[in-house]
Amino acid sequence: MPKVAYHLINPQKRSTSVVFASPHSGRDYSAGFLRRSVLDEHTIRSSEDAFVDKLFAAAPQHGAPLLLAGAPRAFVDLNRSADELDPALIEDVRAPGHNPRVASGLGVVPRVVAGARAIYRGKLTRAEAQNRIDTYWHPYHDALNRLLDEAQAQFGEAVLIDCHSMPHEAMDGIVRAGVRRPDVVLGDRFGASAGADVVDRIEAALATAGLKVVRNAPFAGAYTAQHYGRPSRRQHVVQIEIDRALYMNEQLIRPNGNFNHLQKVLSGVIAEITEMGRPHELPLAAE
Repeated sequence: MPKVAYHLINPQKRSTSVVFASPHSGRDYSAGFLRRSVLDEHTIRSSEDAFVDKLFAAAPQHGAPLLLAGAPRAFVDLNRSADELDPALIEDVRAPGHNPRVASGLGVVPRVVAGARAIYRGKLTRAEAQNRIDTYWHPYHDALNRLLDEAQAQFGEAVLIDCHSMPHEAMDGIVRAGVRRPDVVLGDRFGASAGADVVDRIEAALATAGLKVVRNAPFAGAYTAQHYGRPSRRQHVVQIEIDRALYMNEQLIRPNGNFNHLQKVLSGVIAEITEMGRPHELPLAAE
């Protein structure tokens, strides 16, 4: 079992309503979990948002807390609802209504990693799946809820930046030939999870840093954005997906020569994003 449910890095002084979280960068693959899997130690990491925690490590230096997954995504997916259980993997689970994530093997306890490669040879018991949810999913989301509530209490608003990475080929079917590929996809569930002014400010910070940004295609935001995004209550969630090819060798799962540069660029972006959540700024509009 992974050692902890999450890691929380708090700033010396919390000075912004912005919270950063990375639900898919956990990389504590326990020996017991690896023995259960038919995949090797390298392949099982293919759905991990490798090194995203390091890319956003500067957040606490700018007054914002940074919440990181302790368990890897292949073990339990913190960006899914706790009831997205997969009957093809978990015993004694009834088939849900139409849910494309569960159908594709990407429920709260995933059946597959990237490339639809099966993690297990057989099924898991319902008790084992529930234990993962109780031990890792609930504590992570309890911590996230607490951070957002604290932001609301201190600043009158909360802005969650949900940090992810995407495979380079994710944009293959979207980008036209001869057109520069997007570096970042911002997901706000087409305006449902964040106010337009919030997303505009984040997009401007990324664009000023030289990154090409698109919105909501192919990633509009999953459970975290859907569950926590309440712009009418001044609680905003924006999902950020960064092209992995910008900072890592996807085949080797190692940082590439551009990693330090991108980390520095994102530190500047983080500074801009956290600034919009400081008390001296005008209040963000509720939409």
